[in-house]
Amino acid sequence: MTTASASNALTLEATGFLRDRLAVSQDACVTSSFQAEDVVVLHMVREILPEIPVIFLETGYHFPETLAYRDRIAAEWNLNLVNVQAERTVAQQEAEFGILNQTAPDRCCALRKVEPLFRALAGYRVWVTGLRRQQSKSRANLHPEETFTLPTGHTLAKLSPLAEWTTRDVWQYAAANRIPLLPLYELGYTSIGCAPCTSLPIDPNDPRSGRWSGQKLECGIHVQGS
Repeated sequence: MTTASASNALTLEATGFLRDRLAVSQDACVTSSFQAEDVVVLHMVREILPEIPVIFLETGYHFPETLAYRDRIAAEWNLNLVNVQAERTVAQQEAEFGILNQTAPDRCCALRKVEPLFRALAGYRVWVTGLRRQQSKSRANLHPEETFTLPTGHTLAKLSPLAEWTTRDVWQYAAANRIPLLPLYELGYTSIGCAPCTSLPIDPNDPRSGRWSGQKLECGIHVQGS
């Protein structure tokens, strides 16, 4: 099978999977950090459910480039963008707890990402993500469809249609569909989150090694609640 044929097969499989799962769902959402895989998933999903809520975690610490790119794609694609924020502003959090992204990054992620997202997800039954197994060893056992339970006990069907995709597959899809990508990639970033906790990759073979200075692998939003 040629590279183009393999790419087409992956695309057909992912879009078919999404059509089957979303055709019967009226309470689905998709989360997006506006990284490459998330935008690829958005491109697929909006062809099926144009009005699907697109949840973005507005942590207050994003790169200006990320916010500008989010706004560009939201406008050009007419996205139903939902910016989800923490209960405290950045100023309030730092006044109360100090600079948590420096002293306690797990707590910072919990306050600015995990808790806000879990509150937002409570209103949905289906959650679409751009997760891939290749992204991190913590995602190596990722399944395209899983049941995710929030701390409240509410359950969602969590869909990851790109689970088996490589980074090359993602970029080929973006190129084939003329999807512009976040400009930070051009500067050498390979995994992009909040600016204080994102650097160029420490290990060229590990795309997420530039997150949290390599101290941890996940922010917690993809960890089962309890």
